[in-house]
Amino acid sequence: MTVYGATNEPVEVDVVVIGAGQAGLSAAYHLRRRGFVPYRGFVVLDADAGPGGAWAHRAPSLRMATVHGFHDLPDFELPVPDPAAPAREVVPGYFAAYEAKHALPVVRPVKVRAVRSLPDERLLVESDAGRWSARALINATGTWSRPFLPHYPGHFAGRQLHYADYAGPEGFAGQRVVVVGGGASAIQVLSELAEVGETVWVTRRPPVFHEGPFTPEFGRAVVAQVEERVRLGLPVRSVVSVTGLGPSVAYRRAQELGALERRPMFDRLTEHGVAWGEHEERVDAIVWATGFRPEVTHLAPLGLRSPGGGIQLDGTRATADPRVHLVGYGPSASTIGANRAGRAAVNGIVNLIGEPEAAQAPVLSP
Repeated sequence: MTVYGATNEPVEVDVVVIGAGQAGLSAAYHLRRRGFVPYRGFVVLDADAGPGGAWAHRAPSLRMATVHGFHDLPDFELPVPDPAAPAREVVPGYFAAYEAKHALPVVRPVKVRAVRSLPDERLLVESDAGRWSARALINATGTWSRPFLPHYPGHFAGRQLHYADYAGPEGFAGQRVVVVGGGASAIQVLSELAEVGETVWVTRRPPVFHEGPFTPEFGRAVVAQVEERVRLGLPVRSVVSVTGLGPSVAYRRAQELGALERRPMFDRLTEHGVAWGEHEERVDAIVWATGFRPEVTHLAPLGLRSPGGGIQLDGTRATADPRVHLVGYGPSASTIGANRAGRAAVNGIVNLIGEPEAAQAPVLSP
């Protein structure tokens, strides 16, 4: 691994972007468009070994036909894919082509450990591959690396896995599987496992089903609700808790298979299954499609969290530190929201630190 800024002084740039998923690439595109020079004016640090962000880790069984919405990155359309093609191949390939087309300065693999404030008002980004100092930061780390597993009393001797580790229905043939969660991920798992075995769907709250199209007006209302939470500094909720479940391909297939008979959350785990009070049911496996939490632990030294438990934002800007913008967080945790947030963050940074100076020397990759 090449180590940058590991000897004496950290590498100085104007802006560091952490994460090269949809939101990070959108931000990088807008930085380049505004005149920031790759590697000297800005750099993108990505923890993965290759392009794709969270998409590179999705289950092989997730096909483009069943993807729950995807929007093109700015200034480069996704070529029309084969509906049967695995999303974990199509989207990373698209991201790789995007990085190359716009000559984006993505350095990988780089795991950021901490971001600290320096006495000269710059930010220090510490990683396993060196250090960078910047005048501003765009955090685009998403949620995939922080799967949420709720705790329930008891012990289950069978197989348990989070959706982040779900690789498709192979290995579940003929089994009885509990699927926990009320979001699109749970619906995808139900639509696949109900074809090869028996499923039991449980959720903490009754699922909300959205009837009718997802119109622009509906989308704006959803974003407004999520924005209100981050504006108040409250923890971010899942998108589906606001939008409800829509009539996706996976939803219709799960419905056809009779897999959408929801039960309330069980009380405890048992050695051979799950139990509601005195009633126990034996199962072979449990898939926890219980969502993710924002990966922002490396920002802890900056003290951004509000008393409400979340990071309070004004648009994409952290109210506790105007040098820091979060994209792909809260209202921008969708492919279309990430695109818009990338542009908004760059505009906010330019307002803070000014337009970049024109580069005189040729741009060289590290």
